[in-house]
Amino acid sequence: MKNEYLIQEKPLKAIIIFTIPMMIGNLFQQFYSMVDSVVVGRYVNEDALAAVGASYSLTTVFISIAIGGGMGASVITSRYFGAREYKHMKISVRTALITFLCLSMILGAVGLLCSREIMILLNTPENVLNQATEYLNIYFIGLPFLFMYNVLAAMFNALGRSKIPLFLLIFSSVFNIGLDIYLVCQMKMGVAGVAWATLIAQGISATLAFILFLREMKKYQVEGGCSWFDRKELGKMAKVALPSVLQQSTVSIGMMLVQSVVNSFGSEMLAGYSAASRVESICIVPLAAMGNAISSYTAQNLGAKQYDRVKQGYHIGYGIVFGVAAVICLVLEMAHQPLILMFLGEEGTELALQTGSNCLQFLGWFFVLIGMKMITDGLLRGAGDMKMFTVANLVNLGIRVIVAFGLAPIYGISMVWVAVPIGWLANYVISFAEYRTGKWKEKITV
Repeated sequence: MKNEYLIQEKPLKAIIIFTIPMMIGNLFQQFYSMVDSVVVGRYVNEDALAAVGASYSLTTVFISIAIGGGMGASVITSRYFGAREYKHMKISVRTALITFLCLSMILGAVGLLCSREIMILLNTPENVLNQATEYLNIYFIGLPFLFMYNVLAAMFNALGRSKIPLFLLIFSSVFNIGLDIYLVCQMKMGVAGVAWATLIAQGISATLAFILFLREMKKYQVEGGCSWFDRKELGKMAKVALPSVLQQSTVSIGMMLVQSVVNSFGSEMLAGYSAASRVESICIVPLAAMGNAISSYTAQNLGAKQYDRVKQGYHIGYGIVFGVAAVICLVLEMAHQPLILMFLGEEGTELALQTGSNCLQFLGWFFVLIGMKMITDGLLRGAGDMKMFTVANLVNLGIRVIVAFGLAPIYGISMVWVAVPIGWLANYVISFAEYRTGKWKEKITV
């Protein structure tokens, strides 16, 4: 079949074909998230930028749950697809969609009830607390749309149809940016404007994704009916999805906990750090896309019993990661200050500019570490080898939090970003050691 290129084409070609649409799509997703900050920073004020930044660390936790859950569930779907067991594939897809829809509604309700209290616990500066809470409340209303889109995008990727999420993200991004400008600049809605723009764009995108996915499923005919929910399939997905959620969430949870340290330095440093965090998120996108590609590539090829292809793809991933990381380093070293000024505008303070610039200039040298971590984690996740995968990501999280909480109050805010590459390196060393054992070849069977 046309969609089976991950198990048929040469590894380099297969990975590139699969990765590029997903990478571009994720860049668009991060881009319109970045535009939220640019619009409020330049057309409202620095406090509005700080408010969105303070909210961002919490919102990324929920985004990570959605992405990680979708990726974990898609591993099972990829394995069934690679083995051409289409009936089980459909059951697993239906089970995943129902599960994550219910989960998103529960999390959204809890978020609405607790948003202000959470922001207070994170030491959000008093002068931006109300705006941050307002942004979060609107965000939580749209949480089901966010979850359903990300799970559906992961399922499309599991079937080798990564171009569909790309087109939807391009549409959603352009639409969201237009709404940002209209609601903030014309309607003067401030922070609430960018929140509503994101909700509306994600809602439309999730609806279109669902309609297109229903059409895609009709291509795989099976004898007899398929159940809508299967506990056994849910158990299989949970074994992969829960550690995957943890892996995706470690950086986000770490950001949220570290955010409370950053918040204590005041709104000016918070604004600068928020701008740097947005740029960092953009830089991570191509490396994370490689990790996700290796995950689906591994799952499909293990389903087809092609173990040598998995190793070949993993080694190819290193070459791509080194090249991408070199470009990121060059850009950040040359343009760290203009990138921060893009968010702050002419009225931004010198302290905010210095904080953001210092963060980017330091981190630029270390993105190769997270790239190596991502592809190694991707292989383990795709194989269902989750024990050491989970340990590695917990160590990563622990290092970032401990260094930030222990050293930042003593040596300054720079300790917040000094901890980042240390965590990435520790994660990679543990995951790579597990890869070298070869246990991943025998972990999950469908």
